[in-house]
Amino acid sequence: MTRVLVDISLSLDGFVAGPADGLGCGLGVGGEPIHDWVMGGSWTYDDGAPMRATGLDREVIDEMFAAAGAVIVGRRMYDVVDGWGEEETFRRPVFVVTSRPHPSRTVGETSYTFVTDGIPSALKQAADAAGDRAVLVAGGARLVQQFLAAGLVDEMQVHVAPVLLGDGKRLFEHLGASPPRLEQRRVRASPYATHIRYRLSWT
Repeated sequence: MTRVLVDISLSLDGFVAGPADGLGCGLGVGGEPIHDWVMGGSWTYDDGAPMRATGLDREVIDEMFAAAGAVIVGRRMYDVVDGWGEEETFRRPVFVVTSRPHPSRTVGETSYTFVTDGIPSALKQAADAAGDRAVLVAGGARLVQQFLAAGLVDEMQVHVAPVLLGDGKRLFEHLGASPPRLEQRRVRASPYATHIRYRLSWT
């Protein structure tokens, strides 16, 4: 059975983005430090969001992508980064969960398929595309919440940035009547984030 992995970055107080996130401001006002670990240090939206992770942070990114045969993201996440433009960000099939139909598109080795009939359909399509590798659920917050509430996640890795935002898009809410139990499997840290991996169970 295909493993389902959640991988997402957040602030120490639990926000995946600051307030007023949108096109050109994907992590919201003041949210840039959430992705310092991906960018290799402090950055701004004007920098064009260069991915320059080094050392342990680079290892974590490489490990994440090596495990994943396909990726699922939410439409809001896709829209606020303008579909990642013409960058080959993922280099594998990506399934975008949305209520609004959109033509499929391909950028190099990355294909984007828009799924309008819910997360079970997106997961089935992603699992078929992933082969013997895992399906990566990469955000945003609402999509992760739906997968957790449905009990569809096997492992979760969070990248906790040393920043307090105070407001924005909170990750751990709307998790259903029975949130999962967490078994901490690994903790690694860099100056920019603490990377924590959990195994999830509902029994």
